Amino acid sequence: MRVAIAGAGKVGRAIARELIGNGHEVLLIDRDPALARPGVVDGADTLLADACEIAALDEARLSECQVVVATTGDDKVNLVVSLLAKTEYGVPRVVARVNHPKNEWMFDEAWGVDVAVSTPRILSALVEEAVTVGDIVRLFSFRQGDADLVEITLAADSPVVGQRVGDQNWPPDTALVAIVRGPRVITPSADDPLDAGDELIFVAAPDQETALQRQLGHG
Repeated sequence: MRVAIAGAGKVGRAIARELIGNGHEVLLIDRDPALARPGVVDGADTLLADACEIAALDEARLSECQVVVATTGDDKVNLVVSLLAKTEYGVPRVVARVNHPKNEWMFDEAWGVDVAVSTPRILSALVEEAVTVGDIVRLFSFRQGDADLVEITLAADSPVVGQRVGDQNWPPDTALVAIVRGPRVITPSADDPLDAGDELIFVAAPDQETALQRQLGHG
C-alpha cells in the first residue's frame, strides 16, 4: 500500500515508522527542510514541499496513493490537504489529525475526511477507560460512515457475563470487533464466552449506543 503523510513532525514520523514496519510504501511531505531531509525515517521517501499546493501533490503522485494522512500541527492545513486528496486525486482513504477539539466538527466528509483523530479525545478516552466500568467510551469516529469506535468494560453483574458471543443479538448497526482480556486481544467468534472485566470494542452507530449499553446491563 502506498501512503502519503503530510507533516513530518513527531506524529508523522511515528506513523511512517509503523507503516514501514508493516511493509507499506511511505512518502513524507513537509516544507521544513530539517523534517523533509532524506533519511529522516529509515525506508521512507521524502518530499520538501507545501502539501497545500497542487504542484506538490502532483509531484507526490497522490493519485497513486491508497491512503493520505494529514498530520501537521495546523488544522487548516490538514483540512486543505484532506479536501484536495479526496476531490482532486480520489484517494480512497483520508485520515486527518485534529489538533484543537473546537475544530473537530469540521473534520467530516464535506472536507474529504474519512477518519478524524483527535489526540485530546483519545487521551481523555483512555483516562475514562481507566476509571469507568460499564460506561461507553468513544475512542474515535468514522465520519464517512457515521459510526463510532467505542469501548465498554463488562461489570461483574452484567447480564451477558457467562454467555457466548453467538447468543447475543446486538442492536442494529452494531458490530463487536474485538475483546480485550488482560494481555490478550481476541477476535470474537460465536463460541467465545463473555467474562467480567472484558473490554468489548464495538463499531456502532451513535444512535444505538444507548441500546447497546442497556443490553450489557449498564443503561
